[in-house]
Amino acid sequence: MADLNALVDQLSELTVLEAAELSKLLEEKWGVTAAAPVAVAAAGGAGGAAAPAAEEKTEFDVILTGDGGKKINVIKEVRAITNLGLTEAKALVEGAPKAVKEGVSKDEAEKLKKQLEEAGATVEIK
Repeated sequence: MADLNALVDQLSELTVLEAAELSKLLEEKWGVTAAAPVAVAAAGGAGGAAAPAAEEKTEFDVILTGDGGKKINVIKEVRAITNLGLTEAKALVEGAPKAVKEGVSKDEAEKLKKQLEEAGATVEIK
């Protein structure tokens, strides 16, 4: 078996172009695709600003921007969504704009937005 620590050291010394070439060789040898890691490595080497623009956003934040004059209904809905206590939910609603949930899927974010809007709140998804 190969000395894994030595292999890690050797791989760490590769340039981005050498790593891309290695990836292509391994893809051919093993019959697999490693397109995403190569794209991220290449974008990181060319300039970090290119990487976020190329990635599709998978996590969203549900931001409460206002209670729409129906604070009690919105507080109830925030409590149901977040499992916060009454005081914490009230502080979140009164402190809007604030995040209700962070790092959720697009489907879940849309569902939560609909729930909050039905209670009277104004909501943004970022």
